[in-house]
Amino acid sequence: MSYMPQNFPASGVAMADHNQGLLVPKRFFLGAGSGDSKYPLCAFDRALLAAGVGNTNLVRLSSILPPHCRRIDPMPLPQGALVPIAYAGLTDSTPGTTIAAAVAIAFPEDENHCALIMEYSSKGRLAEVEEQVRDMARENMLFRGQKIREILSVGAEHTVAQHGSAFACVVSLP
Repeated sequence: MSYMPQNFPASGVAMADHNQGLLVPKRFFLGAGSGDSKYPLCAFDRALLAAGVGNTNLVRLSSILPPHCRRIDPMPLPQGALVPIAYAGLTDSTPGTTIAAAVAIAFPEDENHCALIMEYSSKGRLAEVEEQVRDMARENMLFRGQKIREILSVGAEHTVAQHGSAFACVVSLP
């Protein structure tokens, strides 16, 4: 009789509990910021810094938070870390133009069902952009057949001086 450790299935591939070795976020936080510069990329970088994610490597996610993922306060992230993130961002180069970016998370009443993140950015005021992204989250959660318990949202607005950027995000953490 051969010995197979409990966390190894018959195939010999290691499993991490019921998540089959996949990374599943347990925590998240929201962030938003804006920036302006004489260069578009520098404006975007300043928006990332203002949102608290500027000294990291962003790994863009699609729009799902797993069940039981809990909100935490924004926290300092290690410099150079690979950071799983869903985000909306917009950079514009027309002085005087107002731009905004926002994210929204729709949480279902059924806490065993995933939450849905939506991202949106546009020229215009934050109130309008945030209203639209919240409506997008509401519509797609209802399309999934889920009743909504709560919708959280955050965003940033910026009036361009030289080149401006607005950014909003959901950072997912283990």
